[in-house]
Amino acid sequence: MKNKKLLIALIAFVAVVAVVVGIWFATRPEAPAEEVGGKAFSVIVVHADGTEKTFEYKTDGEYLGPVLVEKGLIVESESKGLYNTVDGVTADWNVDQSYWAFYIGDEMAMYGMDDAVIHDGDVFKLVYTK
Repeated sequence: MKNKKLLIALIAFVAVVAVVVGIWFATRPEAPAEEVGGKAFSVIVVHADGTEKTFEYKTDGEYLGPVLVEKGLIVESESKGLYNTVDGVTADWNVDQSYWAFYIGDEMAMYGMDDAVIHDGDVFKLVYTK
């Protein structure tokens, strides 16, 4: 009889612990989007007046272009793969021969953002250029 009471108490204890753990997992706050991801990288935006803004991101994405579109830093133009708007500022070659130059580190990239693979610790730069 004593063993039955001990067994019932143990089962009740395990059930209570399971319920508490379940409630904790169901109600815990999620990490903000910026905190999700395995690779941290920076994007420096240099505006026409020379001011710079640095944006820090974390991602599991592979290529820079789609990740920056998802994060809202750049907007894809009607021509897929071309990005004329960065940080809310649009460059238009047809109006004033302006464009956003793309750098990986301090070197001008030889390919576009859609082909730039993101590695942990990378620094990219987008420079408004006339």
